[in-house]
Amino acid sequence: MTLEQVFIALIGLTSGVLGWFARELYSAIQKLQADLSALEIRIGTDYVRYDRLQDSLQPIMKALDEIKRAVEHKVDKP
Repeated sequence: MTLEQVFIALIGLTSGVLGWFARELYSAIQKLQADLSALEIRIGTDYVRYDRLQDSLQPIMKALDEIKRAVEHKVDKP
């Protein structure tokens, strides 16, 4: 084998490895895009919206405020 043939073989092998790597990257990007799309759909349907959360937390916050006021006015506090 001459030096030119070895060089051409190395170029072919390098091109093949780089092509495989590029194809793997492309398929990984496509999978990530599909996952992100599914996540965007899931976020819109699975989680509670902020305004609905605030409405449901109001009774809890009122109860906590009452507890805080009761603790502040305790007689045995130093």
